[in-house]
Amino acid sequence: MNWSDKVVLITGASSGIGRGLAMELARRGAKLGLVARRKNLLDEIVADIDAVDDRNGNRSSSVLALPADVQDAQSMRAAAENLRGHFGTIDVLIANAGIGATNDGAELDASQVTNVINVNLIGASNSVAAVLPEMVARRNGQLAVISSLAAYRGLPKSAAYCASKAAVSAFFESLRVDLKPHGVDVTIIHPGFIKTPLTAGRQAKLPWLQELEPAVKKIVSAIERRRKSYAFPWQLATIVRVSMIMPNFIYDWVASRNSFRE
Repeated sequence: MNWSDKVVLITGASSGIGRGLAMELARRGAKLGLVARRKNLLDEIVADIDAVDDRNGNRSSSVLALPADVQDAQSMRAAAENLRGHFGTIDVLIANAGIGATNDGAELDASQVTNVINVNLIGASNSVAAVLPEMVARRNGQLAVISSLAAYRGLPKSAAYCASKAAVSAFFESLRVDLKPHGVDVTIIHPGFIKTPLTAGRQAKLPWLQELEPAVKKIVSAIERRRKSYAFPWQLATIVRVSMIMPNFIYDWVASRNSFRE
């Protein structure tokens, strides 16, 4: 994929994977629209990318800060229209915005579940709706979503997060089937543990914890190859796939002894 020909909209771009993707794709020459609620953090990323552009002799900025809340469909539509107004058509959406939550099922907080679902699932839906009509009309485009290996089975103290990611994966899988005749590709990314603010501060040892930069490169490669689904690291992905065929009594025994939310 020649990224210098692409306009990319990234949600959740102010930190973690989103910020890493923004910096990596900027280095590859893509034109970017960065969405997050915190404008000050977006402005910092834009300044960093502009500094790189200046050193490379580029005269115009290749990135646009788009403060918006993915939970607000109108806000996301306005952000997409703003990006198209600056750079033309949007070629790739990376729906990355997401939050985590630690919740013991015995102390269920319905408002917390609602919040996680609204950001992780409804936010992704609003992001797709903001860019999809134009992609379908052009019969060209790509939707990528950052889901999680947590989408495959319910993990201890992670009911809201696992439910949201399972829903996201199923949602985009349905879109993948529906959109194939319309020339729009869909890529679902299922990462394991990555060093970001989402995983910081946990006492539990996170298996196969990945550094951000190599993880981002793997995500970008999967998008470039238009993979339908990509799960990594392979060691953890293999264990998760095996867990899907475990009898429930065995899975429950194993899962209850391996909480990564502590």
